[in-house]
Amino acid sequence: MADVVDRLISALNTHDVDAVMRCYLPDAVATWPDMEAGNPQEIGSYCTQMWEAFPNLRFTRWEKTACGDAIATEMVACGTQTGPYLLVGGEVLEATGRSVSARCSCFWNVVDDLIASQRFYYDQLQVYAQLGMCLPPVFDRSG
Repeated sequence: MADVVDRLISALNTHDVDAVMRCYLPDAVATWPDMEAGNPQEIGSYCTQMWEAFPNLRFTRWEKTACGDAIATEMVACGTQTGPYLLVGGEVLEATGRSVSARCSCFWNVVDDLIASQRFYYDQLQVYAQLGMCLPPVFDRSG
């Protein structure tokens, strides 16, 4: 059952969108901090967008734990932003040439050796800071 996660990570690292989509059930749901996808085509579209922004994006798995139909991984994602990157809110960050390295965790539920659901977590603030972005200051206007 955990083999599907290994196949997915391999497909993500080779940027093979068809292989990525074959890892999911037709009604699979995947969530990331910045979006939710409701089928393999939307998941593939998200991956293609990330590969356009980070053409050398790779995941290195540190840990993988399985219990029943649930699988958890800890990974690091690394890549250089040489293409347009869609930000939360719909703005596009043009290529910065900056590299990012972010720890991430992912939780999968697997049915019949295909992914039924995925929850992917990473620190967006860490990624944005590595891309040279900063958040605007927040002022306390209550006083």
